[in-house]
Amino acid sequence: MSHDDRPVTLNTSDETLIVLVIRIICLALLGYWSFLLLRPFLAIIVWSIIIAVAVYPMFEMLSAKLHGHQKVAAITITTLGILVILGPATWLGLSLAASAQILLARLSEGAVAIPSPPEAIKGWPLVGDKAYEIWQLASTNLRGLLVEAAPQLKPLGGRLLNAAGNLGLNLLKFILAAVISGFLLIPGPSLVESSKNILVHVAGRRGEDFIKLAGATIRNVSRGVIGIAILQALLAGMGLLLAGFPAAGLFSFLVLLLGIFQIGPSIILIPLIVWSWFRLNTTGAILFTAYMVPVNLLDNLLRPLLAKGLSTPMPVILIGVLGGTLAHGLIGLFVGPVVLSIAWHLVAVWIRARPTGAEMAG
Repeated sequence: MSHDDRPVTLNTSDETLIVLVIRIICLALLGYWSFLLLRPFLAIIVWSIIIAVAVYPMFEMLSAKLHGHQKVAAITITTLGILVILGPATWLGLSLAASAQILLARLSEGAVAIPSPPEAIKGWPLVGDKAYEIWQLASTNLRGLLVEAAPQLKPLGGRLLNAAGNLGLNLLKFILAAVISGFLLIPGPSLVESSKNILVHVAGRRGEDFIKLAGATIRNVSRGVIGIAILQALLAGMGLLLAGFPAAGLFSFLVLLLGIFQIGPSIILIPLIVWSWFRLNTTGAILFTAYMVPVNLLDNLLRPLLAKGLSTPMPVILIGVLGGTLAHGLIGLFVGPVVLSIAWHLVAVWIRARPTGAEMAG
């Protein structure tokens, strides 16, 4: 046998490296395959986790009142969530779908008229001139504005219209998420502990702090922003439906969006209150006003209680809403801002915190 024909031998370190590479490749393939299997349900699973974290304090309180019967408490909370989805949420969803169809028909016919903007808008800081220009264009040439904005609005608008059209499928997703969240309540502490152990291996000693920060962010955003916005939208929508206002579902959806963006529903509800005095009789207008004023102020009353220390910038929530809707449809409207808020705060803490000597040493 010549020198070149001798078999190649590997030392121990080379063999260890090859085995390690093979293990990493196998784990990567397994992880990728698992992701492909879970991807259709990813938004539902994430939303169910968000719900479970948000309502867990309520679950603990109810369990204590029921003398430790955790299964009864979990079933009660899950049932209430499903009833809300099947009740007022379905009612408003049907109204939104009908309103969207009517609005599209009127836009295509050119039958929608928008009043001219007030001059005071020009005095708004930063966005005043641009807002006045867009409003003025909409009041004089709405079709031209839609043509100009179509490339930017088409992806989001298509998603929203598909969500409104696929009402049954979206309701099924929300119901499934509510059911899954109910199953997560009882093993919640052990799941949190497992998550801490995983992050400790990834992020060192800060892993446990990251879990606490993620939980606090979920509770702040889901209850203090999304929860209040959903509650306001449901209450406002029911009031509009009972008062017989047209496009009640559309107005309630706008209230929901403005609530999530933390702008507040006043720019929608105050004109509707004023309009009620021209549309309804005196008694009806008084009742509608007495109902809508507290609904309009609900976020100012509840947010300080439910969103203590909330510091997520509005652009992060806005991008989360738009990106979540584009990626996952209607359920992404709620999942997106929560997930992006968690990522924002974790990255901010990671950048600010200095690793210890033990962490740098691995």
